Amino acid sequence: MANTGGPPPAPSPPVAIGYMSSHVLAQLDAHRFHHEKQGISPSSIPPLIVGVQGPQGSGKTFLTSILRDSLQSAPHDLSVAVLSLDDLYLTHDGLVALADAHPQNALLKGRGQPGTHDVPLGTQLLNKLKRINDASGVGVQVELPSFDKSLFGGEGDRAPSGAVVRSPVDVVLFEGWCTGFYPISEEEVERRFTAPVTGLGDTFFETRGYRVEDVLDVNERLKGYISWWDLFDAFIQIKPPDEHPYTHIYQWRLQQEHNMKARNGGIGMTDEQVTVFVDRYIPGYVFFGDGVTEGYNEAPGQRKVPPWIGHGLRVQIGEKREVLSTSTF
Repeated sequence: MANTGGPPPAPSPPVAIGYMSSHVLAQLDAHRFHHEKQGISPSSIPPLIVGVQGPQGSGKTFLTSILRDSLQSAPHDLSVAVLSLDDLYLTHDGLVALADAHPQNALLKGRGQPGTHDVPLGTQLLNKLKRINDASGVGVQVELPSFDKSLFGGEGDRAPSGAVVRSPVDVVLFEGWCTGFYPISEEEVERRFTAPVTGLGDTFFETRGYRVEDVLDVNERLKGYISWWDLFDAFIQIKPPDEHPYTHIYQWRLQQEHNMKARNGGIGMTDEQVTVFVDRYIPGYVFFGDGVTEGYNEAPGQRKVPPWIGHGLRVQIGEKREVLSTSTF
């Protein structure tokens, strides 16, 4: 074919984007209809807040950014804001102070688990975004934080500034590895702690130096995130195959680190550090991950159902991040 001299064609979006976009658009239509029935003017309808959850390296951040671009482009022309759980980490000083205050808890030695985020900041931002379209808030803007993972040898630190979101906003995408995770009972923590971890062996927690007390500490800290999840209207979960729920995560996260270091001149974690880093996340999936669909028990016999049940999409992906199946929940 002759070279016309024009720009190369844009790459096709990942297959998952079609499913994710259709889901968000359908949920947005229902969201608007619900609020208009209540007599709320179209300009004052709060943005649809969509939780996006997926393990490290699964492509959730990349897919979320492509989803944002798709929704902002014709024919949809929506105003879309993205808030990442990663950008809500404590500052480096805060992370160091947390680890120093709990020297026995290996799960708090660095960013990752619930408890290593700035919960008051996240609460403030999500509530501001929820109200950004209020009639009294014309021209409102919200500055989002940003976290630079390459600083301090891969330990990371909060950047001086982040993106600014201005009203009106149609959709807020909140993405993160433990988005939608809920705490469980002490008895269930103890039961899962002694059970084999699929693909990682019978003694994973012990060989990594984790204690049941460490998990119970994180479990308690996770309760502070529930008020965030209460603001969500819909959900998208990117999930590995059931037969390989954790092993692919190490490979994906290593590829992610290599890609980042290729762009920034080699700044970041070594391969060994990546393995230790992912190790620290695995308990989150094992103990709290099923909360996305199950919720949690507020009190004996009183189960709190996630607000997005009936409005959720699950995209199951394979080792190469290819779409294996989709389902709703």
